[in-house]
Amino acid sequence: MFRFENQEFLYALFLLPVMLVFFWFSGRKRKKALKRMGEMEVIQGLMPELSFTRPIIKNAFLILAFIFLVFAMANPQIGSKLETVKRKGVEIMIAIDVSNSMLAEDIKPNRLERARRAISQLVKKLHNDKIGLVVFAGDAYIQLPITTDYAAARMFLQSVNTKIVPVQGTAIGKAIELSMGSFTSDQTKNKALIIITDGENHEDDAITMASKAAEEGIIVHTIGMGLPQGGPIPVYNQYGQKDYRKDNAGNIVVTKLNENMLQQVAAAGSGLYVRANNAETGLDMLYDKINEMDKEEFESKVFADYEDRFQPLVLLAIVCLLIEFIILPRKNKILNKINLFKYRI
Repeated sequence: MFRFENQEFLYALFLLPVMLVFFWFSGRKRKKALKRMGEMEVIQGLMPELSFTRPIIKNAFLILAFIFLVFAMANPQIGSKLETVKRKGVEIMIAIDVSNSMLAEDIKPNRLERARRAISQLVKKLHNDKIGLVVFAGDAYIQLPITTDYAAARMFLQSVNTKIVPVQGTAIGKAIELSMGSFTSDQTKNKALIIITDGENHEDDAITMASKAAEEGIIVHTIGMGLPQGGPIPVYNQYGQKDYRKDNAGNIVVTKLNENMLQQVAAAGSGLYVRANNAETGLDMLYDKINEMDKEEFESKVFADYEDRFQPLVLLAIVCLLIEFIILPRKNKILNKINLFKYRI
């Protein structure tokens, strides 16, 4: 198991473009200053030790040293001891709608992106609970089996988009059915399913499936992504130009939140319905409700000890700084006299 102990230091890598621009601007300014003195051929004859490549090489080693130091401060670690521990928690499956209607921008930046961000924030709050992820449109697929590996959950969440399911539509019933089979089979309680969708169900009987889930001890909650007035579905051409989806008559298609249907699904699943808006998604509210459920004890394997691996990075940074210090910004007088070729390059 690999991780960075201090991930916040990695944000310093955003300074790299600034450093590159600064070094490029400094080199360009130096060349302009020399050109004002006369022709470059004449200047090079008067200043045989002048070098344009050595400053570039020195800057390259400075950048490498900076990169190594940033990663060293983030402190990469490798798990060295795997232990089996007992935890108490609940199992949470999240079924997220990835149909094209989830690209509507009535909730900013759009319904799907807002849902992804909310799930990511939820994962950060988890400690002893298990989480799984199902994506659905015209069909449903398991994106992440039930697990306590929150890092994997965040990683898989990044790949969720409207192209991940080849069949368009909104099959909420299939998502419920697939989620029901994804929970741990030897547990009969402490299971919750959160369905995040705009509710435009055209494929199956979601209400009946929610009732079956409730009979098996699975609480079904729903979050309505979208506003009652709805919004158009953006589409982009090959040049990145934005347009909106139209029907056969050429009218812009407006996708609206089917709040009534989602309320019925939540009621059939003995759960709650929450409508998302531009202020909040309601996922935190549902998690607080789920957190009140009785916790089930289960075993999981976790890394108890981690070994630091920042030392080689610090050494590499020091080596780069030493090389940068040794390399002079001008040509070496002694080495310059050694001419292995007839013409200098």
